[in-house]
Amino acid sequence: MGRLDAISVSTMQASLIDDVPAIRIGAGCTRRDLSSDGSVRVWVVDMEPGSTWPYVDDHDTGEHYYVIEGEVIEGRTRFGAGTYVRFLPGTSHRPRTESGVRLIGFNLDPAAMTAAREAASRAHRFNYSQG
Repeated sequence: MGRLDAISVSTMQASLIDDVPAIRIGAGCTRRDLSSDGSVRVWVVDMEPGSTWPYVDDHDTGEHYYVIEGEVIEGRTRFGAGTYVRFLPGTSHRPRTESGVRLIGFNLDPAAMTAAREAASRAHRFNYSQG
């Protein structure tokens, strides 16, 4: 398969993940920020064997990720390739790996979450069918 150039048409964007610049987060840990609509952050994390995320990761809006390859360890629990992991809003974690891991994840942008809550509140206040 040949290289895929970024494609941008009115309804689609595509790029090879490994062509997205990697941001070094800490020793053995990188993140690639993928394009999104601004309300959701989408990223790929690569962690080398024996690495630990350099800080505790707090999630006001929660976090979701899917383990593509390798294994990630959260506390004492190991999640291998093919596992979907979800952290609820207000939680935190500090992943590590012994074997190395690649995962793709997403979470809501906190500003977008606040705007959605405000819109829901306005919709409820002005719903005349509820009296």
